[in-house]
Parts: sequence; structure tokens; C-alpha cells
Amino acid sequence: MRHVLIIHDVEDFDAWTQVFDAAAEIRKQAGEISYQVLRDATRPNQIVHFSRWASHQKAKAFFESPRLVELRKEAGVRDPEFIYLIQELVGTL
Repeated sequence: MRHVLIIHDVEDFDAWTQVFDAAAEIRKQAGEISYQVLRDATRPNQIVHFSRWASHQKAKAFFESPRLVELRKEAGVRDPEFIYLIQELVGTL
């Protein structure tokens, strides 16, 4: 399974959420399978977006596309860090 972890600050969480929600269909078409959004407990404008993708190539193409660069600007995203991960272990305790 291929995952992407994105950590970034936003200017306004509610404004970011509107853009993120509106982009759901284009994320799905690009290959995103599922996602989780988390917020830092002490810095509410720091977002962690953890998602599962069909492939890292599809994810990179999507995140590096001019359309996404513009959407990030519109959403007030600052300095995103993209980490591409491969699932090795999973379990429940």
C-alpha cells in the first residue's frame, strides 16, 4: 500500500477545509483512495494529511500539478512537506 504524509501550516483552518472538501472528486480521480486529516493539538493551523494512493507516481503527479499549486495558494497552505511512504506493518493492540 502506498501512502503520502503531508504536513503544512494553513492561514485559516476553516478556509482550508472548504477548498479541501471541494477538491474531493479531483483527488479521487487522481488516485487518492482514503485520507485522514489531523490537527496539531497546540498549533491548530498545522495540518497533517495522511492519505492512501493507488501509486506514488499518481500522487506525485497530482501534488506537483499546476492545478494543485494554485489550489494550495487558494487554501492558504504554507510550506507543505510531502513524505511518500510504503506500508510495512499494520496491527491493532
